[in-house]
Amino acid sequence: MRTRLYTPGPTQIPEAVRIAALQGSVYHRSPAFREFFQLVLVDLQYFFQTKQEVLVLTCSGTGGMEACVSNLLSRNEKVLTLEGGKFGERWAEISKAYGLETITMKIPWGRSPDLEELRKLLHQHKNLAAVFCNHSETSTGALTDVQAVAELVHANSDALVIVDGVTAVGVLPFYFDDWQIDACVSGSQKGAMSPAGLAFVALSARVWQRHKSSNLPHYYFDFTKAHEAAQEGGTSWTPAINAILGLAESLRRIRLQGLENLWRDYARLAHAMRAGMQALGIEIFPRHPSDALTAVRVPNGIDGKELVKRLRENHGVTVAGGQGQLKGKIMRVTHMGDYDHLDMVALLAAMEMALQELGWQFEWGAGLTAMQRAYNEVS
Repeated sequence: MRTRLYTPGPTQIPEAVRIAALQGSVYHRSPAFREFFQLVLVDLQYFFQTKQEVLVLTCSGTGGMEACVSNLLSRNEKVLTLEGGKFGERWAEISKAYGLETITMKIPWGRSPDLEELRKLLHQHKNLAAVFCNHSETSTGALTDVQAVAELVHANSDALVIVDGVTAVGVLPFYFDDWQIDACVSGSQKGAMSPAGLAFVALSARVWQRHKSSNLPHYYFDFTKAHEAAQEGGTSWTPAINAILGLAESLRRIRLQGLENLWRDYARLAHAMRAGMQALGIEIFPRHPSDALTAVRVPNGIDGKELVKRLRENHGVTVAGGQGQLKGKIMRVTHMGDYDHLDMVALLAAMEMALQELGWQFEWGAGLTAMQRAYNEVS
């Protein structure tokens, strides 16, 4: 039985990227690697839609998040985190680990931030050093209007706007410069469609001034070291060399295809998948869903963990269940990565079979029919 991966990270990788990542050993201090790595940095600027510097760190997206906290803030500063899922909570956990005074804006899971509530918090806390938010909350599938958040924060404070864009950059419309984002983190295993192990951090010019005055401890995650190494075409430490080789090929392909075309394709896949799920009587979980993934409520009477297990063991389809308070209650499937419409058809077909095995009542083939129609509605 062929296995298929539909988790919202790591995502499916193009064959050409896998081949590129399997190239022989390359010395990361050689002139050839430095020239090669400079091209990667330029393509990452396109990926983030920025003219500002993008750093590459050998770690997961969480490492990039921690690097933003430790490099851009100082002891006893106050920060605000927008928490509507596990990754919003992660911003708060990292901030507290570094001793920052952390204010949280609690958002019901599956909802997006209420801008009026955010405005009130900004007026209440005048001395905020940073506001942390998630563009696409991977644990719930909910979308945040980060452009509106950034505008509101900049209009009402001097706080930095720091974004978790791990399941957003390369997948959803995102304009780092035009939206005046101060720092944004992404990772190689999501929209970049390359092997896991790399984090990218885009940084505005204003952020570098904050970095100079930051007094929180950092060594491996030191933006100054990363910046100085990048100026010479290298990295501070030994990087995940083969992951970078794969990333270079993926970024090349993304530039050739065009970000706007990718954004449109992902939106079309998401629209079709949601139509198919709803035709089976399954509720979409977030009120404002991200096109990076679809999160659905597990039907009443169905064991969510068993549904995920059946898909994997009986049909070779790996999806993600819920996290935290949503364990066993939702199921999450990706659209970002190397997927096309027929990949989504295969996923929904497996979903119909697994639901039938578990006793869920629906019209056989209803999901697939609705998906096909919805996909053809959008050009």
